[in-house]
Amino acid sequence: MKKKRSIIALAIALVLFIYCITTYKLMSSRTYQVAGELVSRVETSQKVVALTFDDGPSGHTDDILKTLEQADVQATFFLIGTEIEKRPEDVKKLLQAGHEIGNHTYHHNRMIFKSPSYLRDEVEKTDQLLRDAGVTGEILFRPPNGKKLLYLPYYLSQHDRKTIMWNLEPDSLDEIASSADQIVEYTLTNIQPGSIILLHAMYDSRAESLKAVQGIVSGLKAQGYQFKTVSELLQMQGK
Repeated sequence: MKKKRSIIALAIALVLFIYCITTYKLMSSRTYQVAGELVSRVETSQKVVALTFDDGPSGHTDDILKTLEQADVQATFFLIGTEIEKRPEDVKKLLQAGHEIGNHTYHHNRMIFKSPSYLRDEVEKTDQLLRDAGVTGEILFRPPNGKKLLYLPYYLSQHDRKTIMWNLEPDSLDEIASSADQIVEYTLTNIQPGSIILLHAMYDSRAESLKAVQGIVSGLKAQGYQFKTVSELLQMQGK
């Protein structure tokens, strides 16, 4: 009997271990979700890429705008609702400069193990803030930290919305995040047609990311790449 109990306990532990591993991989995957469409890179033979920024707006919005203006590049910004409420004028600045703005939830909490009503509110409240600030047309969505499990993909699919991920996130690699030059080098080395590049440059701790923008843009242009917003990039799928 004791041996049988031990075997049962071991089997339960193994099932729980497999469940945890599977759940972690599912919620963290950049290329798969259980429902709806997820985009981490667009399949195209043309040398086009999208530059995206997460978080904010913040006190560094103007710095990023200036850098992008000098580089003659339009980017896509995924903004946080609570930060939009603090700096609604920054949304208007981004729009006036021709950039695209997406939804990065209201609180920037991980969208896992939350109630359906919480997840809906996180998306819809931020949508409304963006509409109030002047955003028109489709609003793209990106989950904080790329985390999603079951209800969020289902909710997005029911509203015909894609989950926008990325295939290059150089400033989240600990070994290179503190060096703008290494962020640039990594991006130029690993770029592919249709890539979606993610940078975090809205906060003081990400100064090297902002410094890297000019090098990324000039380096990729030298390789023959053109920069698109995410929506423009999506239209080039299969071309």
